[in-house]
Amino acid sequence: MKLFKTSLAVVSVLAWSGAVFAQDAVKADPKHYSVVLENASVRVLKINYAPGEKSVMHEHPDAIVIPLTSSKVRFTMPDGKSEDSELAAGSAMYSPSRSHNPANVGTAKVDAILVEFKGAGGHAALPASRPGMTLKALAEGPRAVAYRSTAAPTFAEPAGSKHDFDQVVIALDPTSMSLSIDGKPAKTTWARGDVQFIGRGTPHEAKNTAGKPVDMVIVAIK
Repeated sequence: MKLFKTSLAVVSVLAWSGAVFAQDAVKADPKHYSVVLENASVRVLKINYAPGEKSVMHEHPDAIVIPLTSSKVRFTMPDGKSEDSELAAGSAMYSPSRSHNPANVGTAKVDAILVEFKGAGGHAALPASRPGMTLKALAEGPRAVAYRSTAAPTFAEPAGSKHDFDQVVIALDPTSMSLSIDGKPAKTTWARGDVQFIGRGTPHEAKNTAGKPVDMVIVAIK
């Protein structure tokens, strides 16, 4: 009987530990993670850590992170091992599903957008180029590619334009870009970190209204 009780206690502890490791980031740490938008394809989170702040153990599905500021983060894993990552502003990093406990070990705040992927993933062909826009691949995984996109001053997509892949559009700096999705009123001014989602097959209209090249990150989802 004593052995049974001991074994039961060990199982309970392991189950509790697994539940801790499996916690959703927003539920486990709402101070540092908040939902920007969510639909059947993605959940987009805003991440904010002041210097010296750390989180608690939590998990993310496959995701791409886009840092808006340069920072240094230490990720501690469930087994106690840790790794440091230098996050450059305007870059991107693909992260497979995992549990970790991040800490800001740099002198600047962590300010980033995290695009989490849902579902089984698609098979859409992603573009190597687009009219009026140059694309530079920043990060690539089995679910998506993050591009640094530069829209020329003449860039425009006419009303009714469609793509066979999902897009998460993220502004790197304050700018002007007109984007109307599915007939809704156009978004014309963007702050750094603003996010818009354009679903595959969804009609939209876009135009560079800044009078100069506009840099954004586009996460194209297969």
